[in-house]
Amino acid sequence: MTSSDASPSFRLAYVPGVTPTKWVRIWNERLPDVPLTLIPVPAADACALLRDGGADAGFVRLPVDRTDLAAIPLYTETTVVVVPKDHLVTAVDEVAAEDLADEIVLHPLDDTLEWESRPGLPANERPATTADAIELVAAGVGLLVVPQSLARLHHRKDLTYRPVSDAPASRVALSWPQEETTDLVEDFIGIVRGRTVNSTRGRSQAPAQAKAKRPEAGGARRKPAAGKTAGKPAGKSGGKGARSGSGGPKAARRGKPRRRS
Repeated sequence: MTSSDASPSFRLAYVPGVTPTKWVRIWNERLPDVPLTLIPVPAADACALLRDGGADAGFVRLPVDRTDLAAIPLYTETTVVVVPKDHLVTAVDEVAAEDLADEIVLHPLDDTLEWESRPGLPANERPATTADAIELVAAGVGLLVVPQSLARLHHRKDLTYRPVSDAPASRVALSWPQEETTDLVEDFIGIVRGRTVNSTRGRSQAPAQAKAKRPEAGGARRKPAAGKTAGKPAGKSGGKGARSGSGGPKAARRGKPRRRS
């Protein structure tokens, strides 16, 4: 079987913290004959996977190199600090980065936040993954600053989190190779952007429809013929006024008769 004979399919990559369930459900409703395969990928490897053809599109964390990848920003996440439930930070609703100055703040190798100056004190070693860092927080080794979705993904009963008001935010985007913008990619873009099932893949037909509805040059409203009142049949324009007015023939005979001299 050649590649052209193969049944169509769609491969969607997604980084930790992104939940594509809603979009996958809509895809399955609209394109039940095109299977969608989910491919989990570390945030640091997502762009390379798209470039190498390992997925047709993917949910990634910005920034991406737009030289060869297209990207549609979708949403921005709140950044939080993950702490043990008995930590002093839990006494407030949110903190600032300077409030963590005396704390050990873990910096995992797969960190997705871009800091100009990282808060807190560095640990002796960097954890390999965010999951490893979460374990260290639970052990009382330090704190962890991450996008909120990652704090939820690695939820533990003995940990909680608080927003960090002045921390850099993480933005999630839909990305794909610019040279591989296939019809199926366009279909998925439409789903993510909330287009209805009747919408074309961004190729709006509204201008053509509007042009078809415009009257032709000779279709302008006609002027009424001479001697006719517009909107009324001929011969009835005098109607009621001719019977009751003072200018008709019968009206001339009305009034008192003249005295003969």
